[in-house]
Amino acid sequence: MNERPRPDEARSGEAADRHQSAGTLESVPRQQRRTPDDGGHRQTREAPARTALYGTAAQDRARPGADDPLDHPDPAVAADAAGIEHLLRCWLRENGTPRPPGNRLRIPLRATASALHIPVRYWSPTGWHRLDAPTLEGAPAGAAPLDAVTLAALLHREAGHGGPRRAPDGGEHRGAEAGERPDPDGGPPRTPDGDGAELVGRVADSVRKVATFLADRRTRPADDRGARFLEAEQSLLFGHPLHPTPKSREGLSDAETRAYSPELRGAFPLHWMAVDRSALVTDSAWTERGKAVPAERLVARLAGDGLEHPDGTVPLPLHPWQARELAHRPDIAALRDAGLLHDLGVHGPDWHPTSSVRTVYRPGADVMLKLSLGLRITNSRRENLRKELVRGVEVHRLLRTGLHEEWQAAHPGFDIVRDPAYLAVDGPGGEPVTGLDTVLRHNPFTTADDAVCIAGLTSPRPWPGRAGVRSRLEDLVAALGTRTGRPPGAVATEWFLRYLEAVVRPLLWLDGTVGVALEAHQQNTLVLLDPDGWPAGGRYRDNQGYYFRTSRRGELAQRLPGIGTVSDTFVADDVVDERFAYYLGINNVLGLIGAFGAQRLVREEILLAAFRRFLTDAAEAPAAHRSPLPEQLLSARTLRCKANLATRLHGLDELVGPVDTQSVYVTLPNPLAL
Repeated sequence: MNERPRPDEARSGEAADRHQSAGTLESVPRQQRRTPDDGGHRQTREAPARTALYGTAAQDRARPGADDPLDHPDPAVAADAAGIEHLLRCWLRENGTPRPPGNRLRIPLRATASALHIPVRYWSPTGWHRLDAPTLEGAPAGAAPLDAVTLAALLHREAGHGGPRRAPDGGEHRGAEAGERPDPDGGPPRTPDGDGAELVGRVADSVRKVATFLADRRTRPADDRGARFLEAEQSLLFGHPLHPTPKSREGLSDAETRAYSPELRGAFPLHWMAVDRSALVTDSAWTERGKAVPAERLVARLAGDGLEHPDGTVPLPLHPWQARELAHRPDIAALRDAGLLHDLGVHGPDWHPTSSVRTVYRPGADVMLKLSLGLRITNSRRENLRKELVRGVEVHRLLRTGLHEEWQAAHPGFDIVRDPAYLAVDGPGGEPVTGLDTVLRHNPFTTADDAVCIAGLTSPRPWPGRAGVRSRLEDLVAALGTRTGRPPGAVATEWFLRYLEAVVRPLLWLDGTVGVALEAHQQNTLVLLDPDGWPAGGRYRDNQGYYFRTSRRGELAQRLPGIGTVSDTFVADDVVDERFAYYLGINNVLGLIGAFGAQRLVREEILLAAFRRFLTDAAEAPAAHRSPLPEQLLSARTLRCKANLATRLHGLDELVGPVDTQSVYVTLPNPLAL
């Protein structure tokens, strides 16, 4: 929800080849083209009848278990199958495609005078469909299904012909309403703003990296480092199920991929710079035993012994990849020439990348570091902005006005992972130097804490001693079922209800009480599990993702004078409503419901009904603590939803521009509506 100080430089020259391109790591077998019946992407088979918690076989389609393409022995084939599903889920959501009457779906491709025929393994009311590889209409018998790269090229061409497109006023995009179809005679084809070669190249890169991650994790599925939080952070192998390029990280060499990827359990020492105090910008609300601790003292402790730096300078930790990139920038060279910046090189113990790639963790340290990283990850280059740094400290100070105690009294199991200090650099003219900045994040987790981000909880992965992939969520439900003697559907429903109380209700309280809504998508939201595996609490993290309601400016200013002046965090209420409904309602809760259904743990309709009952109760909370979100989710016939494929097709960076136009949003039917 931020502006970026310089334009995105898309690497449109990246190869758009299939998995055999030069960037493939040697340990990953090359994908072989397969016909539908030789062990590649298979056609759907009907599942046997299930219990009432699952419904009939006709209701649920084929069971994604045996012969699931994600379990294919060739990791390149499995990764390609995942890439195909990501693309198709995005396309179906963003175009309002209705449920097919049978177990096959036909998508017309007017731009190529053809159509896709897609076997449906599972149709999800919330969008987490399981789909097999499509074939082109009219393809000869025995022809191989499409791969992810070819599919991306076809969908890009179709989008330019008449799919999702920019609104005439230059504002946000609009998707098809339920039952609505594009008009084939509605005017000349329009080409999306983004470069199709970029999308295709990034799909190829994402698929290659997933193949690498999967091959590595199959070889060594066990994690023996004894840090449960780190294990969970490094378990998200396939990425966001509704993003077309969830694991694309163009610009990394093979060696860098191995060192810097959480999915490969990477680890690396930090690169250090020394910044002259005259160029240093810092703030800290960090306290220990009631006393303030400056940011420079915190980083000095992290640097430890042996890091020598010139007098009058402060050490600044950087990501090694970022340090390499900065070395070639003219503004950085000018700071070095002026004696304001000194390169100290690599120093200290290894740090471990978490699920965001750029935030690093070290077991036993009381600090995590959120580093700038100019890599394009999902929709943005991940470099800290000055107002984000200010925002993290500001929210920590807001909570210390007594708000934290009020929140804990109502919901003692939930909190925000704080970002109470930072270091940054200004240029000679006082302008922020992008990329030379580090957030000091409080590490609240011991190595024994079972704190799991929802994205990692629901992501399938290999397990020691087991065939195929399954998610931690599946493992929890199975273990709880064995322990309690209850059927999986009953366990899954109770787990979901406990999650709503432990994680969702505290978020609603914060919005209703002070008008602070959190961008609580699945990667920003952690659930704390008790020793049995039930939800017992939660945490939110991300100094980018705070929305202060404009209507509550006066109340917040009374708590913390000057709040939002520099951090640029106040947002119009209608935009807050839209984004909170997407991040918490659609991405987080409906996404969790979709995972339960797609992984065959419980019928989604049961959890949707449970969520409605929860929202009905939350909508009747005392007025002083009542968020408008529950009533919105219950009463709206449609919801606005971020469209990740359209965002990529139009070349947008989510950190660029005003909050209300930095991403593509489409209108979807509300699955909660009755």
